[in-house]
Amino acid sequence: MLLDRRILVGICGGIASYKAVELVSRLQQAGALVDVIMSERAEEFIRPLTFSTMSHRPVYTDLWEPSGRAAETHIALAEETELLVVVPATANTIAKLAHGMADNMLTAVALATKAPLLIAPAMHHHMYAHPATQANLALLRERGAMIVEPEVGRLASGEVGIGRLPDTPVLLGAIQVALGRTGDLAGRRVVVTAGGTQEPIDPVRFVGNRSSGKMGYALAAEARDRGAHVILISGPVVLEAPYGVEIERVETAVQMRDAVLRAVVNADALVMSAAVADFRPAVAASQKIKKEGGGEAQEFDAQGGFSLRLVRNPDILAELAASTNEQGGGRRLVRVGFAAETSDLVKNARQKLSAKRLDLLVANDVSRPDSGFGTETNKVLIFHANGQTEDLPVMPKAAVAAAIWDRIVPLMNVV
Repeated sequence: MLLDRRILVGICGGIASYKAVELVSRLQQAGALVDVIMSERAEEFIRPLTFSTMSHRPVYTDLWEPSGRAAETHIALAEETELLVVVPATANTIAKLAHGMADNMLTAVALATKAPLLIAPAMHHHMYAHPATQANLALLRERGAMIVEPEVGRLASGEVGIGRLPDTPVLLGAIQVALGRTGDLAGRRVVVTAGGTQEPIDPVRFVGNRSSGKMGYALAAEARDRGAHVILISGPVVLEAPYGVEIERVETAVQMRDAVLRAVVNADALVMSAAVADFRPAVAASQKIKKEGGGEAQEFDAQGGFSLRLVRNPDILAELAASTNEQGGGRRLVRVGFAAETSDLVKNARQKLSAKRLDLLVANDVSRPDSGFGTETNKVLIFHANGQTEDLPVMPKAAVAAAIWDRIVPLMNVV
């Protein structure tokens, strides 16, 4: 989603400016056209050559250079950029932006551009908490600026408090959110489920599966990048939630069912990529089951093993199929299911698509080394309600997510 996007990064004079080097590098690697403007004080911390090396483009610093070309350049930069990112944003520059000052290259461009403004403050915690800084940030928010809140952590002063610049993945996520405001899912509300569920046997053991959640998290991030309000309902995973995504964490299938039923109210689409356990123990022991037996009643055999009785979990998509497909305001809920198979993929996928009255079903053979749980790639077939089947090549999961949303978006416009 960053390919050929024009992004202008403004660097202010703070110690956190070194973190912006990685940000510029990652943006350039993703295919963005990145221009960098440095304030005079930023050059005290880091050299322009560093940023020009990372961006492969000139770095702009001096509005008052003798030739006068900067006057023309700052207007061209203002008109061409799609997003102005100020990182790190110091209290001084925040004040200038809030009050319309234009006394250097960065603030002059900020005043001249119509592009969205994204600000990532970084400073000492007392400076950040000062009423003047907070008032300036509030004023900028009122004008439509997006603020990436600083984190709590160890600051340059050695103290611990709020004011630390977030790490690069957070900043990249914020940039994607800002650019996605005009995407093809802008104004849409979508629900994505991810990961597996864990059905307790006792307080330390559970019945589960091998799902990593990577596909679902990729789907949530892609929908966010297209401008959607995303609710991600996640089973236990080791992944960080994508920036700008509303996340609800659950453990069991029943908890996921309840969360989905709440979330789909007024939603435009539901993408059920979670690997929800089909069965759960009929009774979960309240204490750890001992191999010697005893305690709560269990079906132990003569060899010291015991039988575990399983009962069927609720089928979330089947419940939705049995209920109305109309959401609040007469909107239609587009429903997408996933099928992880090890045999008879086409037959099983078509049966699931029909039985659960889905708009799309995405199926993959998890026994393949390039398409199993935890892999970075996926090989899927997409089954449509109209009978069409698409066989997609092996792709990174982010690319698979993009392909899936490409097919969901047109369905949202069908009454």
